[in-house]
Amino acid sequence: MEKTYVIKGKPDSKWVLMDASNQSLGRLATKIAHYLLGKHKPNFTPGVDMGDYVVVINVSQLGLTQRLLTDKNYYHHSGYPGGLRTTSLRDMMINHPDRVIRSAVWGMLPHNKIGRKLIKRLKIYPGGEHPHAAQNPDLVA
Repeated sequence: MEKTYVIKGKPDSKWVLMDASNQSLGRLATKIAHYLLGKHKPNFTPGVDMGDYVVVINVSQLGLTQRLLTDKNYYHHSGYPGGLRTTSLRDMMINHPDRVIRSAVWGMLPHNKIGRKLIKRLKIYPGGEHPHAAQNPDLVA
């Protein structure tokens, strides 16, 4: 019987830079979740925090279809009767474009302690500027 491989020690985390301009929301979110979880590494181990830090720039230039902008809605409920709040994707892109990416990526991460730790490694900026130049992030296509 073969033993399951489990990595020992803390794996090294790198910084990755992704440009969101003219990219599909779902495909970009999948790629981000892939790097946050560490699935791109050859020694990937489920249940172990192996992911990298991901910096996403140009989120306000995300390639979205007109139908998606009008049809996709985000819901939030306060917990009180009649407390359902609905926001369209168009309004969300105008007011908080970072929440669109964060919401899509959060749906692809595990909803537990590890997932909550991983989502904190996601840095999202609407423009082309980011304050993480000192970390020397690698550009991923």
